[in-house]
Amino acid sequence: MNAVTPLPQPHSGSRIALRSSKGLGWRGFGAELTTVSAGLHRLPAFNYHRVGVHVGAPVRARCLCNEQRHSRLQAHGDADVIPAGLDGQWSDDEACTIFGVWFSEDFALRTVEQLALKSADAQLRPQFQMRDPRFQHLVWALHAELEADDASDPLYAESLCTAMVVRLIGGAPALESRRGTLAPKMAARVIEFIEAHLDQRLTLSELAALAGLSVPHFKVLFRETFGTPVHQYVVQRRVERAKTLLLQGKLSASQIALDTGFAHQSHMAHWMGRLLGVTPRELIKSGAVADSPSGSVVELDPRNARRIATPQ
Repeated sequence: MNAVTPLPQPHSGSRIALRSSKGLGWRGFGAELTTVSAGLHRLPAFNYHRVGVHVGAPVRARCLCNEQRHSRLQAHGDADVIPAGLDGQWSDDEACTIFGVWFSEDFALRTVEQLALKSADAQLRPQFQMRDPRFQHLVWALHAELEADDASDPLYAESLCTAMVVRLIGGAPALESRRGTLAPKMAARVIEFIEAHLDQRLTLSELAALAGLSVPHFKVLFRETFGTPVHQYVVQRRVERAKTLLLQGKLSASQIALDTGFAHQSHMAHWMGRLLGVTPRELIKSGAVADSPSGSVVELDPRNARRIATPQ
């Protein structure tokens, strides 16, 4: 609906952002955790698609969107999908928290085109109180990413949001029938590119283009080929390169963080602690111990590597 007849009551609700993806380097998509007061709220039509997920205790809500009225009890995990171009309004009986995710029209359109779906089957449609377990898995993974003190590589968020769009347009079955692996030469080409650009912002779009594949298909083939998602592989390689440079002792920790693609030194320390189980300082000390005949250097533990959340 592009023209909604406003309700007679005045706009009385307020919204306060608790967390935002601004500054995290996400492009074409974003997320925000917001507290919403009781009262009436109106939102204009935006040029991007929105998903609002209820967080916390149930709240009675009434809304008007796409010329339809809905009255419901919003429970934890209930998702409302509002396509670009639709405005709307709603009222909440009590204050609540909403985790909002947005996708630009270009971001969604690229995903749709890459799935080669018929236009009639590739539309994002308004949905209310959507409860899809696989979609919720992606939402809560992105929610955790937004609330983390040190966010992962933007590749991870991009992978989650791409999977969300695929799920919303119903393109997942098409991917299942196209499983396989990357050709050896192409796999080597992709890995060489990653290695040469670890210090830069990598995107799924450029890696998929390098392989001549759609982003959804590339994600599947990469995982089938290397046994790990793209974002997880990149983080592991950054940690391994940072470890090598730290043990060489020629550069400062802050410079090594930048040279290996981390946002800053504490970001690097976070992921080294998560994957290696040690801080950069402890790693350097372990390197000094390794110089003795009985010493050893900390190695990346695959069990720790698997703790990085994996989108389905």
